[in-house]
Amino acid sequence: MPEHDGEKTQEPTQHRRMEARKQGQVAKSQDLGSAILLLLGLLVLWMAGPHLIDYLGAYSAAQFGGPAWLTTDVDTVMVHWSSVMLGMAKYVLPILGLLLLAAIAENVLQIGFLFLPDKLAPDLSRISPMKGFGRLFSLASTMRLLFGLFKVLVIGAVAGASLYARREEILGLTALGLGESTVYLLEILLWTSVKIAIALLLLALLDFGFQRWKHERDLKMTPQEMREEMRNLEGNPEIRARRRQVQRQLAQSRTAKAVPKADVVVTNPTELAVAIRYDPQTMAAPIVVAKGAGLMAQRIRKIALENGIPIVERKPLAQALYREVDIDQPIPADKYAAVAEVLAYVYQLKGKKIPGATGRAA
Repeated sequence: MPEHDGEKTQEPTQHRRMEARKQGQVAKSQDLGSAILLLLGLLVLWMAGPHLIDYLGAYSAAQFGGPAWLTTDVDTVMVHWSSVMLGMAKYVLPILGLLLLAAIAENVLQIGFLFLPDKLAPDLSRISPMKGFGRLFSLASTMRLLFGLFKVLVIGAVAGASLYARREEILGLTALGLGESTVYLLEILLWTSVKIAIALLLLALLDFGFQRWKHERDLKMTPQEMREEMRNLEGNPEIRARRRQVQRQLAQSRTAKAVPKADVVVTNPTELAVAIRYDPQTMAAPIVVAKGAGLMAQRIRKIALENGIPIVERKPLAQALYREVDIDQPIPADKYAAVAEVLAYVYQLKGKKIPGATGRAA
């Protein structure tokens, strides 16, 4: 109804999705990437951290316990700096590289490959004070604020519950030495952080689901938008050309499969070609399995020659069948006699008889 044209009740078309994607409108959760990187970073730190700690401990022992070096010339400092950087790089670069790959993979899994150079261009509207205040006090900003406060509460609850569950172990640290208590405390903090990261990951998955739902809702179209898009697409020469190309490809594929099964091809002789098939055991009447004009007619003739299908020239019959009978449809009753004559001729060439043809022709 016209009064409902302003309501977004229509599912978005593929064209609308592509246009939105070109403008950078995709369903993406920033929290999901942060949670994945936090969790992965903690796990990598748990696995690779002891090696890094051992290196830093050995370096500290060497600096504080070894012979003092008081030379501060540029060459000595650069050599020492290079040695420290190379040693740190062996442990730090794999961690940073893995986190970088994880960040790229997370974005690709969410939105796929998306390159938008237009977004890099300066846009004065982004620094407009009025629009900035509008975004600050918008419903979306309010929801993000509330969700952020909820995340803080979840983090506090998970951390409190984790530490409370190990309160006796924490209180017992006073009986341990400095080294043992430090290692034990780091282990407690690490596992508490992992639990927090898992909680944040679950919240991020909920946020991602919400972003997908919101994105689909925003992409929905009104009936008027749907009509305008269809009108624009119909008028697009590239779309029409692509549609015709697909139709030709489908027709050629269908023809290549149907013509070898035909009994005869009736031609005009070159402008039209109609392939006919008849199985007296399963068909009440012969059917047209393929037809075409111009280049398609030439293709039908070529396929027929390649597969040994007889080609018979009958101009009036070819014109009538091409004009009146659709593909996979039986021939009309008034054409029985002409088609039966052609089939009888073909069967005679093959040394066969067509059962019931004379009766039907009569």
